[in-house]
Amino acid sequence: MELQTSLPAVVVRGIVPIPHNDFRIEVGRKASIKAIEESEKGFSSHVLILVQKNPLIENPTTADLHEYGVIAKVAMKIQLPNNNFKVKFNIINRIKVKEYFLTDPYFVADYEEVEQVNGSLEEETTLLKLILSEAIAGGNQLFNNGQQMSDQLQSGLPADKISDILASNLRINDTDKYKYLAELNINNRLKLILEDLNRLKMIADLEQRINEDVKKAIDENQKEYYLREKMRAIQNELGDKAKKEDEIDKLREDIKKAKMPLHIEEKALQELSRYQSTPSAMAESQIIKTYLDFLVALPWNESSKDLNDLAKVQDSLDKNHYGLENVKERIIEYLAVKIMTGRNPQTILCLAGPPGVGKTSLATSIAEALGRKFVKQSLGGVKDESEIRGHRRTYVGAMPGRILKGMKDAGTVNPVFLLDEIDKMASDYRGDPASAMLEVLDPEQNEKFSDHYLEESYDLSQVLFITTANYLENVPAPLRDRMEIVELFSYTEYEKIQIAQKHLIQKQLKAHGLEEDKFQIDEETIYFIVRHYTREAGVRELNRYIGSLVRKAIKEILMNKKTNVHITNNNVESYIGKPKFVHNLMDEKEQIGVVTGLAYTAFGGDTLPVEVTYYKGKGQLVLTGKLGDVMKESAITALSYVKSHAAEFKIDPLIFEQNDFHVHVPEGAVPKDGPSAGITMATAIMSAATQQYIRKDLGMTGEITLRGYVLPIGGLKEKAIAALRSGLTTILIPKQNTKDIDDIPQEVREKLTIIPVETVADVFTQAIVK
Repeated sequence: MELQTSLPAVVVRGIVPIPHNDFRIEVGRKASIKAIEESEKGFSSHVLILVQKNPLIENPTTADLHEYGVIAKVAMKIQLPNNNFKVKFNIINRIKVKEYFLTDPYFVADYEEVEQVNGSLEEETTLLKLILSEAIAGGNQLFNNGQQMSDQLQSGLPADKISDILASNLRINDTDKYKYLAELNINNRLKLILEDLNRLKMIADLEQRINEDVKKAIDENQKEYYLREKMRAIQNELGDKAKKEDEIDKLREDIKKAKMPLHIEEKALQELSRYQSTPSAMAESQIIKTYLDFLVALPWNESSKDLNDLAKVQDSLDKNHYGLENVKERIIEYLAVKIMTGRNPQTILCLAGPPGVGKTSLATSIAEALGRKFVKQSLGGVKDESEIRGHRRTYVGAMPGRILKGMKDAGTVNPVFLLDEIDKMASDYRGDPASAMLEVLDPEQNEKFSDHYLEESYDLSQVLFITTANYLENVPAPLRDRMEIVELFSYTEYEKIQIAQKHLIQKQLKAHGLEEDKFQIDEETIYFIVRHYTREAGVRELNRYIGSLVRKAIKEILMNKKTNVHITNNNVESYIGKPKFVHNLMDEKEQIGVVTGLAYTAFGGDTLPVEVTYYKGKGQLVLTGKLGDVMKESAITALSYVKSHAAEFKIDPLIFEQNDFHVHVPEGAVPKDGPSAGITMATAIMSAATQQYIRKDLGMTGEITLRGYVLPIGGLKEKAIAALRSGLTTILIPKQNTKDIDDIPQEVREKLTIIPVETVADVFTQAIVK
């Protein structure tokens, strides 16, 4: 049957079809399956089999295909469970592609059958004899089936058929066999076979020689030494000069120098033995090497010596931070105990306070003051337990946890270790990192901290752990219980001015390269910026504004050739724009149903006016101002108290039955909540119901009960500062908060009249204009 000059083509990779041999492959690519189907429909099952140059290319183009291939007929096709096909081809002849007519969805090529070239008969006979001699001597080392190949050589088959059969069964890489498909001269093909046989024989002889050399050098019973010498001989043949052995010797020396605990050292040496016997090409080798490097890098005995001069430590803390006396005192106590006992106290400090008050920078200063190494790990957003405890080494890409990473970075067993933002940890299906932190931050347990990657216990008892948190409510109770809480409160306006003058201005001048005599800013101007441009507990925003003023001063000096820049209240707006904030000020006159409350926010304290009015209705309570659940409950409780004591305050009970009372807290877009507005709302409701005026210079804070008692509150310091800033002269506080009056700055206490109250009746007595 005459074949067509154009046929569908099946592209194969990693294997070469050679005539006179069985050719069976699994066909899975859609283009190849489509080509076979088309050959069965219109080409009597005849196809071209073409070879891909690079077997890694998934979708080859014509440029990726060799020009020589074979023409074959599909002899058998079986569909497999994975929808691929197992196909057997009968190879007919070699072909050479002339042109591709179609490349999508499958290849169709115009081809020509190529004829083989016969060489000299004498040369052919000689080559066959040499090949037969090598085949008999090498056997299965040279061919996939050495005995069968020897029989084929002596069977009297034509040379072209024998050369194809030998080439197909050579023990060389399949992709290297394309040269036998492309070589049309039979004698040249036999020469190539003879070259490959000689190369294979040389490799076999080299391996045998290496084995013999090794066996002569060692005792046959020393298996470990035998393996090492064999690897050394192989590396010498390759020119590697026993690089791995040198690396192993250095690791063994480093393990000895690290002064690990005895059980850790034994484990390290065991792992080193495993590394020694594991071939470098295996992935396990690099995993063991990484583990050993980590063990060596961890500090086991290295420690830094603490400064024992308490006065120097105190000076160092005072130099870097203004105020914060309670924190500084606690650090001095820590060092004093260490000096007295001669050992590190097991202390976990938690610096809790609003953003920007200096928690993180204080931890750095503590490390500097003690003369210890400092390391920081931020826990914000950590939600995987393995971030703390590490991954088990059975996992690909396993790493130690953040705690041991930090110890490795510190290089000593007694660093100051800052765990920043411990209240920002989360949890999900992968575990609860807060639970993993219980062992780290428990002085009774962290002596034997367990990390999954290390697989052995590690002593953290000498570490001074310092944690920071903005909101202690977000820290789980068991974790809070393991820490000593040191609270950092909002800075007062006076403290912010002092911090700016002593620290921030010099810091910004140094950062921007400006000399101190070229930039001046008045104290009144700093106060103006604090009050009207920032609303924060700390000094971050204030620091940014000072930096902005310094940059603008530099621009003035360079562009306008000024010798220096002086910032005053008169020109500050021209540099940083209009004021952004206006603090609530006290009313200019007394009013009915309007009472000034005191509030605590994340930015410090503020005043919070509460307005009450009533109008004809059905006795309902209306609440506006985006109040939280707690403040809503406070309003309901306040109204209930006033209703139940209406006769005592000479209020007509019909007012509550025939009218609706509306309680409003201005700035409705700002959410408000907290348990300290009860007496403010009760006083406003009583004022509206009795039509009595309330003192304009009076502020108050405290929660109310149905029996009329005033409950204690928090944030008294910030609330008192806000009251003075707003122009108030008197504040009412719960009697149980009397103990907190000492926390209020002296300059505030001197200008405010602070009156403790026990009942709502006491509040009304003080609040009403006489």
